[in-house]
Amino acid sequence: MNKARHVLAIIPARGGSKGILRKNLLEIAGRPLVSITIGHAVAASRVSRVVVSTDDDEIAAAAQRAGAEVVRRPLEISGDTASSESALLHTLGVLSEREGYEPDLVVFLQATSPLRRSQDIDAAIETLERENADSLFSACAQHGFLWRRGPDGSWKSFSYDYQHRPRRQEAPEDVVENGSIYVFRPAVLRSSGN
Repeated sequence: MNKARHVLAIIPARGGSKGILRKNLLEIAGRPLVSITIGHAVAASRVSRVVVSTDDDEIAAAAQRAGAEVVRRPLEISGDTASSESALLHTLGVLSEREGYEPDLVVFLQATSPLRRSQDIDAAIETLERENADSLFSACAQHGFLWRRGPDGSWKSFSYDYQHRPRRQEAPEDVVENGSIYVFRPAVLRSSGN
């Protein structure tokens, strides 16, 4: 698989949020959350272009000040039930229709998962290419004993047999998506919807 020449970073950042109001504009170390993520994308040597998908004027202004382009998201994909995938597909569609632009890879970054560095983004892209993969996500290893609530409300051990509990160091290794970096070929999103 050839190395990607055009890598588009997309940062969905809608204005409404039920959990934490105006979360994408909350400041950490004096910078809005969305600006921190834009800074990571702009500084990544493998990223060609950075676009923020938003429905919000204040987020759009902050994004442009931080060095990103803005694609305005329509109201029908800006509500609480709107998926990130809908924002990604919309952004790809707008850029294709408006400019005929089609990236080789998309880097999807969530502003609400800012614990990454630009080098992490570059390493993710390089890993995807080296592994000849079509998609990649960042994750954290978790060693431990997972339990899950079943449909009947009872708790059951999920990652091990609680009646034969292993030592901690022998516990299974699971990985948990951390939401920080996703890299994929646009065709994967278009064909699978995720």
